[in-house]
Amino acid sequence: MNKEVFKKTEEFMLVCMKDCAHDKDHIYRVLYLALDIAKYEVDVNIDVLIAACLLHDIGRQEQFDDSRIRHEVAGSKKAYTFLLNNNWTEESARHVSDCILSHSYRGGSSPDSIEAKILYDSDKLDVTGTLGIARTLLYLGIASEPLYSLDDDGKVLDGSKDAQPSFLHEYKYKLEKIYNEFYTQRATEIGNERKESAVSFYNSLLNEARSCYTYGMDEFFKMVK
Repeated sequence: MNKEVFKKTEEFMLVCMKDCAHDKDHIYRVLYLALDIAKYEVDVNIDVLIAACLLHDIGRQEQFDDSRIRHEVAGSKKAYTFLLNNNWTEESARHVSDCILSHSYRGGSSPDSIEAKILYDSDKLDVTGTLGIARTLLYLGIASEPLYSLDDDGKVLDGSKDAQPSFLHEYKYKLEKIYNEFYTQRATEIGNERKESAVSFYNSLLNEARSCYTYGMDEFFKMVK
């Protein structure tokens, strides 16, 4: 990919990115991780991979405006149209679009091509480790979701059986599982290097939150009787 094509694609991405948890820095991290992973794979179409990385989250605003819209669906359509309008072949534009369509953890499509698998892995690596914890908290803050939920007795739930969304729920639903769901060996290696810090944060948060209720709840009820 030459510099002119990259700049045009980058400029379009920058116009679309407005979410602080899915900002331009997230895009660049995903791109750099993808290029790292690509070195360990064969027959990777680098032009398709770079374009897919740059454009994979351009549908986020549509999802924020209407929760019924999946960002990967909106983004794949926007990317396809943009690339066709910028002299990409229909085949290459479709390839990039398909990569974007299958990059979401909650999406219904699984990545098939090596480029799609690398994009998926790179995007998921950005929710691993301490960095992933920080990004998740940012995103849930935007959505006004709490750190944890309580059961009917006022005890802090660990996230595994929560009915309501929270950080601990998101950790058990997604962040905890992602380390076993990479498609490439290189992504698995990077994820395993980051895993310990995420596990430590989850356990510390859960223990500290529970200790507040354990030590103070009995005293509170004695006072209000």
